[in-house]
Amino acid sequence: MATLDIEQRGKVAILTLRRPDRRNALDEATTAQIDRFFDRPDKAIRAVVLQAEGPHFCAGLDLREHYELNRSPVEFMRMCQDWHRAFDRMQFGSIPVISALKGAVVGGGLELAAATHVRVADRTTFFALPEGQRGVYTGGGATVRVARIMTPARLIDMMIAARTYDVQRGFEVGLAHEIVETGTAEARALAIAEAAAEHYDLTNFGIITGIWRVNDMSTTDGLYAEALMAGMIMTNPNLRPSLEAFFAKAAPRLEPKE
Repeated sequence: MATLDIEQRGKVAILTLRRPDRRNALDEATTAQIDRFFDRPDKAIRAVVLQAEGPHFCAGLDLREHYELNRSPVEFMRMCQDWHRAFDRMQFGSIPVISALKGAVVGGGLELAAATHVRVADRTTFFALPEGQRGVYTGGGATVRVARIMTPARLIDMMIAARTYDVQRGFEVGLAHEIVETGTAEARALAIAEAAAEHYDLTNFGIITGIWRVNDMSTTDGLYAEALMAGMIMTNPNLRPSLEAFFAKAAPRLEPKE
């Protein structure tokens, strides 16, 4: 049975982790399915919701599978690289990915969530990297993706002091972008995805691929790359109707939103 369910609703694909009996821990099969989906998504898909079956988003690496496979150091390193490739395709692709978080967002589950672009968490959500307690180490990108969200110092503290963050603390350090009532994260994530699916695809591409990469550059290189991206997007012929609506005061008004 597939451990990743894929449903298409109009321009939005809904990906659902389907291992609730294992708290949606990531095994090799699930990671491979994520990799395949983001490698060549259907052109009709303009946004993605990543959610999970059961009370937990994802409890991380399937340690039972790891124990039973008894991987060698090289085999485990290759598995980590498989995760990196799958998550890179998600983070640096052209499609906005909105995650609906609940319950455990732990270990590899936090690494998976960190590769999504908008993270909506309900009040049951908690975050942890328990690798230090278990004598293991992060391998799915936490030292890069999670550290850049919450700072390397906080990442070290979280692991050494074995801290578990509740949803409010996770929001404060950037692990979640929005907190919603219990049981509503999926609906809110879908609403965001449906709105994002109506943006110009070139603009979404620039936002998703450009911002993180610019922040890997020096100031001079980053400003140059931003100008190149802006030049490509701002001269897009499809932008003209949007500008004309703005001039006619027909564009939606900008109002503060929580």
